[in-house]
Amino acid sequence: MHPLRPLAAAIGMLIAASATPTLAADDTFASFAVDTDVKLSSDQRTRGISDSLNKPGLKLSVQVAHESGLIGLVEISTVSKKQFLDGNGLGVTLAGGYRFGDPEGWHFGAGLATELFPGAGFDAPHGFDMETGTPTDLRHTKYDSVFAVAEIGYGALEGRLLNVLSKTYRGADTGGVCATLLALNADPTRGLACYGRGDHDSRGTWLADLDYQYSLGPATSLNLHVGYQKVANFKEADFADVRVGVTHKQWGFEWSADWLSTRTRADELYLALDGSKLRATDDDALVVSLSRRF
Repeated sequence: MHPLRPLAAAIGMLIAASATPTLAADDTFASFAVDTDVKLSSDQRTRGISDSLNKPGLKLSVQVAHESGLIGLVEISTVSKKQFLDGNGLGVTLAGGYRFGDPEGWHFGAGLATELFPGAGFDAPHGFDMETGTPTDLRHTKYDSVFAVAEIGYGALEGRLLNVLSKTYRGADTGGVCATLLALNADPTRGLACYGRGDHDSRGTWLADLDYQYSLGPATSLNLHVGYQKVANFKEADFADVRVGVTHKQWGFEWSADWLSTRTRADELYLALDGSKLRATDDDALVVSLSRRF
């Protein structure tokens, strides 16, 4: 049974550009900037949870910003097929929105985003017959999600709020959550209680992030992050995450080291089957990465 996986924080890039791009004065048609970023990480993590089964991952991001404030983002990252079942091992984020204000002062943004995992999904029972002790109503669930995004920031401080518009958030429904709790918990009480609440999805889930970047020198910065997710209808999937890291720019690359920590309510939801072993994807970790912007 596939456990729940939390949202890609990369969606925040939609409206989190640190400054308005420098635009060519002689562009008589449309003034816009295109930033392409390639990033290799020791672990592909989203909101503190590994999407690559604690293994290295690669991410390609292309962001287009128009002088009017319109922003578009396409992002492709590698993910584990053992976590996102039956998929092709890729996660795709598409986003668009509008940003305005002073990058050095108050600034705001709003937009829409979708996170796709091509081909990935799982079958799980959405009901449980308490009298016979058998699961019922087997259905297929995809991991794809759609979000509304809002941002408010002041200088280097960025606050971001996302609301899930799609039926599910990364596969979080009765089949994805309750079946996992029942299958991977030695005490069946939590799983049965989850089924006892009836059949639900996770539309309306809230995700909140707060980020701050502090300059330690001309080429070095301290990066701080706290986040929280409130999953609609499934309090077992609520959790908080913290990240503390340092980024240094040298030789045209950005070198980063981040310490990530999560506080989950139900560890079973963040286990993945790797061969004959169950591996935790929510453990604290030091993640190092190397990126290059073009």
